[in-house]
Amino acid sequence: MDNSSAGSGGFKGGLGGLFGGGAPEYSNTELSGVPLTGMSPLSPYLNVDPRYLVQDTDEFILPTGANKTRGRFELAFFTIGGSCMTGAALGAVNGFRLGLKETRDMSWSKPRNVQILNMVTRQGASWANSLGSVALLYSAFGVAIEKARGAEDDINTIAAGTLTGVLFKSASGLKGAARGGLVGLALSGAYALYNNWDHITGSSTPSRLY
Repeated sequence: MDNSSAGSGGFKGGLGGLFGGGAPEYSNTELSGVPLTGMSPLSPYLNVDPRYLVQDTDEFILPTGANKTRGRFELAFFTIGGSCMTGAALGAVNGFRLGLKETRDMSWSKPRNVQILNMVTRQGASWANSLGSVALLYSAFGVAIEKARGAEDDINTIAAGTLTGVLFKSASGLKGAARGGLVGLALSGAYALYNNWDHITGSSTPSRLY
């Protein structure tokens, strides 16, 4: 009986040496954090320390020196494109409203439909051009200020918003430029406050989109 036990132990040891060594022993405490596959935990006889299988860090790799959030230059394309599309949609709605208002005395016919369609197209293009220009100026000022200061914070956001308002309304004279700067300052300040609201109230900081 003892000989058979010894033989069995020797046979298992031989197989263990053949397939990478004997299986390590782990306590229930060490195996408690092992993720499940299906309905049962990972086999304790795998030749891997199960503590290495617990994911406690981010599951993506960033280049050396890269940030986890996108910079202003990367966000500029999304900002400009999204602003143009938003402006086109809002302008189309406004053009449809104006078209119905201007043709309310006309019966539903082809000339009325054409006039409404022209109003929708004209207003959509005008709004898309305006919002796209604002987004382009804001993104350009943001990238330039970031490169000049060598830092990325809410000061860049507020400065870019203020300069965008001033330049966008500069054709209206000094008073118009001043009003545009105040509007840009108010909007960018409100946006910066929104980005830092959780930090101000003591909650977790949200992801920032400049």
